[in-house]
Order: sequence, then structure tokens, then C-alpha cells
Amino acid sequence: MKFLLVTVFLDMLGLGLIVPILPALMTEVTADPATAVLWSGVLGSTYGALQFGASPLLGRISDRYGRRPVLLVSLTCLGVDWLAHASASGPWTLLAFHAVAGACAGTNTVVNAYVADVTEPDGRARAYGLIGAAFGLGFVAGPVSGGLLGAVDVRLPFLVAGLLCFVNVAYGWLVLPESRPGDRSTPITLRTADPIGAVRVVLRRPVLGRLTYARLCADIARMIHQSVWTFFLTVQFAWNTTHVGVVMAVSALAGAAFQSWATGPIVRVLGDRRAAVVGSLIGVVSLAGIAFAATPWMLYTWQAVGVAGSFAGAAAQSWISRTIGAAEQGTVQGALTSVSAIAEACVPVVAGVLFSSLIGYGHPPLIFAVAALFATAATFLLATTR
Repeated sequence: MKFLLVTVFLDMLGLGLIVPILPALMTEVTADPATAVLWSGVLGSTYGALQFGASPLLGRISDRYGRRPVLLVSLTCLGVDWLAHASASGPWTLLAFHAVAGACAGTNTVVNAYVADVTEPDGRARAYGLIGAAFGLGFVAGPVSGGLLGAVDVRLPFLVAGLLCFVNVAYGWLVLPESRPGDRSTPITLRTADPIGAVRVVLRRPVLGRLTYARLCADIARMIHQSVWTFFLTVQFAWNTTHVGVVMAVSALAGAAFQSWATGPIVRVLGDRRAAVVGSLIGVVSLAGIAFAATPWMLYTWQAVGVAGSFAGAAAQSWISRTIGAAEQGTVQGALTSVSAIAEACVPVVAGVLFSSLIGYGHPPLIFAVAALFATAATFLLATTR
């Protein structure tokens, strides 16, 4: 667990490092701001598409050969990708390396399967809560560090992100044991590697299928919020970048602290299913409240409510892990990563267009009412699954 927490933290830290600097790098590489925006979109879409396509195969490989080699290869490819960003002189080079990194992006798949391997069912929700907390802490530290390093040199954050990946690989090579030896009888065929087929197989299973649909709805709600949040704060409350950054950092830190401290006790009292439903319902209330928040203090209140429901994801993930056997954790987690990749690839574009339209009509907060509708659908699916 210590290695997995460090892995998730460094993974998110490395990603966060490059967030504030990527526009400047792409402008430097393409020599034109408009072209830079286009290439940034192409890079992001390519990464998401290849992650969608490869995740079920990576999960299947981890079931057959073990988690450790897949995780170490994934981290190595990501490190090479960041070093390519630090040294590339043209966008096509970036696209090639970013495509390979997307095809090898198995960190989330393997970490979730690894947690299921090394923790007892009753302790998984707490473990997934700690993973979520490490994710949040990396989210806080990354952009701040990236902004400071980028002020020195626009390529320095990418170099640091790559080095962090390789440090993590070395740490894992020396410290991380294999969680399961793998099962060489697990077949790897074109049919099992097909992402659409893998997702279809998951959706056909009664309980797991409903939980997957619930996860998709929750991911859509999350991505709507994530995609427009900074723009919303600027448009609705005229906050400057410092104010926005402080609010986001405080929210992320509060969420990380609450997940690491409260998830285990809450799930022990309520169980995975009821905890997932209650946490998801709290998330609905938070999003609906933000949609009608007229003052900053109302916004802070509804954000705090959202933090109080942050255990929902860990509880749902624990519930999912209980519904599948040890020999197929990687396969199913890979399919779930593909489902999340669909939301992460498509929602930002649609949410951006919708938010722009709502600004034109003078009602930008209503974008969070849309997010609340998807969160409500997720809650309904969780509540009606037996």
C-alpha cells in the first residue's frame, strides 16, 4: 500500500506539474497559439482513445502475468513521454510518444486490481479512500510546483515529471512485491483484448453492469464539474487566478483528509452499498446547491457538503471489487478504465460548448444542475442494485 500511495501521488504530481505549462510549451513547439490549441486537443484525444483501446488488454495481461510488470512498464512509458515533452522540437514527435504513453496507461487499472489483491474485502474501502487521498494531494502539489518550475524554464516541469516517474519505477523495482503470481491459463486473444467487447461483457453481468453504468454517470458528473470549474469561478464571481487556486487547493486538501480519515469508519458502519448510495446522494445535493449558489459563502458551504460525500467513490470501488473474483480483477478493472476514458475524452468538449451557451443566456451555474442530474442517475442505479 505504501508503494501504491506513492505511485498515485507521484503520478498525479507529474501530471499536475505540466498542467499550467502545457499551453506555453505547445506554443513554443508550434510557434502559433491557435495551432498550439489544436495540437493540445489532438494530443489529449489521442491519449484518451488509446487508453480506452488498451486498458482491457493491460488488465488481462496483469491477470495472466501479474500486476508488477504491467505497472512498472506503464510508469516507464509515462516517464519517457514526459522527457519527450522536455526535448521535442516538433508536435509530431510529441504525438508519437504521447500515443505510446496512452497505450501503456495502465496505472489506474493495475492499482485498483492490486488493492483488491492485497487487502481483505472489509478493508478495501479504506484502502481505496487512501488512494483517493493520495490522488488529491498530488493534484494540489502538482500545479503549484509546475508553475514555479515553469517560471525558470518552460520545459523544466516536464523534465522533473519524467525524473519522478523513473524514481518511482526504481522504487517499485526494489520495493514492490508481486500481489499475485498470475494465471498462465488466462487466455489473451483478439476477442478478450477488444475494448468494446470487454466493456460489453462487463455490462451483461447483472450487478456489475449496473455498477458500471453508475460509474459512467458519476464520471460524467465529475468531468462536467472538473472541466468548467475554473471558468465558472471566473465568470460567476470574477475571482482572479490566485483566489481560484487557493479555493481549489483547500477543497482538494479537505477532500484528501476526509477520505483518508472517514472512509473506513463510514463503510464499517454502513457497508459498501449503503455508503456508496449515501455518499453519492450527498454529491447530488452539493452539485444542486452549487447550481443555485448566489454568494461565495453559499458556494463554500456546498463545496464542504461535496467533501463530506467524497467517500462514495471508494465505497463503490470496494463494492465492485467484491463482485468479481481474484483471477479477473485486472480484466474488469481494465474495462472500467475504458469506461472512464470515454467520459474523460468526450465530456470536456460537450461541457465546454454547453457552458458557453449558458453564459450567453446568462445562467452559467445551471451547468452544475446538469452534472447533478447525472449524479442523480448514478445514485439511483446504486440504490436499486442488489
